Amino acid sequence: MSISEKTISKLRVLADAAKYDASCASSGSTKRDSRDGKGVGSVEGMGICHAYAPDGRCISLLKILLTNSCIFDCAYCINRSSSSVERARFTPREVADLTLNFYKRNYIEGLFLSSGIIRSPDYTMEQIVEVARILREEYDFRGYIHLKTIPEAAPELIEAAGRHADRVSINVELPSRKSLKALAPEKDRDGIEGAMAKMRERIDAFKADKTRRARKPLFAPGGQSTQMIIGADDEKDASVLRTATDLYNRHRLRRVYYSAYSPIPDAKPGMPAQKPPLVREHRLYQADWLTRFYGFQPDEIISTMENGMLDLATDPKLVWALKNQGFFPIDVNRATKEQLLRIPGVGTKGVAKIIAARRHGALRYDDLARIAASIRKISPFVTTPDWRPTSLLDSGALEARMRKPAEQQDLFAVAA
Repeated sequence: MSISEKTISKLRVLADAAKYDASCASSGSTKRDSRDGKGVGSVEGMGICHAYAPDGRCISLLKILLTNSCIFDCAYCINRSSSSVERARFTPREVADLTLNFYKRNYIEGLFLSSGIIRSPDYTMEQIVEVARILREEYDFRGYIHLKTIPEAAPELIEAAGRHADRVSINVELPSRKSLKALAPEKDRDGIEGAMAKMRERIDAFKADKTRRARKPLFAPGGQSTQMIIGADDEKDASVLRTATDLYNRHRLRRVYYSAYSPIPDAKPGMPAQKPPLVREHRLYQADWLTRFYGFQPDEIISTMENGMLDLATDPKLVWALKNQGFFPIDVNRATKEQLLRIPGVGTKGVAKIIAARRHGALRYDDLARIAASIRKISPFVTTPDWRPTSLLDSGALEARMRKPAEQQDLFAVAA
């Protein structure tokens, strides 16, 4: 089935408008700037982005908005009601047909759908759910679906989204209530978190219900995620990390995404004229990863910050190590998993390899060099039977050697 020029024209507008939602994308993507009018967001091809399915597979998604028209006037959003951007709108049937068309051509494996608010939150949520209903019930679509839900919508509509989607998102938007009230007065933090809580309860109820499980449809098996915009307000990284930790603990989110604010045309007075460094977004992802998978407490990372901000030149695990020299060096043959995870340059996979390898005998320096991704990073922090650092962190020389310019940093070093 061919795609009409009219549909392509809408797709160009609505795929570009979706680029500012990071809720299905990984960090380290192309820089975003709303003012250049170029490209289709952080995507490869028109509206196609990479995301991760609940089973860990990297998949391609059609990432679009149902419409970029909106009755809300959020100061940080290019699609706000007072913006002069070009507008477009798909019908639910058009989105479903486009998704199926791309799927059959093997361009994508699923759909990420969001929308501006049209008429009312309930009406918009009905339209979003209708796309998923058509795909699942009429087209028997088995691909991945991620729906952005609208917290102001009726609870039954948000629940309907969970019945059809693999994952749902409810965006918290900004790190603090103060910023949300100032920049998005139509939105309410209590309402946002209330919707998150109800979704969490429904997901938990499904997991707990073992009766007739084989015949029951899945309910948001990929859980829920959220997004915080970084740099639109004056909130520090410490505040962002505390907010994320609170959301993880109370709502059991699968992921908090951090999206660097992008300056927009016709910006409202008081909005930043410059975008924050993209590496700030990345450092927050690294800090987030450390608290979730490496055993770090948020306060451990926050205590290493200068003026509440993460170091842009150095990843937060190395910063912690340099400020906690008494913890090192670590004997790789005797250390616990928790201790090994604190070593700069060692990721979760590297720790698993070290633990597996030492079951067969004591690891020597050459063994560690074969296992580790970067023995250069690890060697100042570890000991083996034939290796011990001669002078551990006794000057700024090691810090200078370990640091690299921000633009040269491996964006996925912490998660390796």
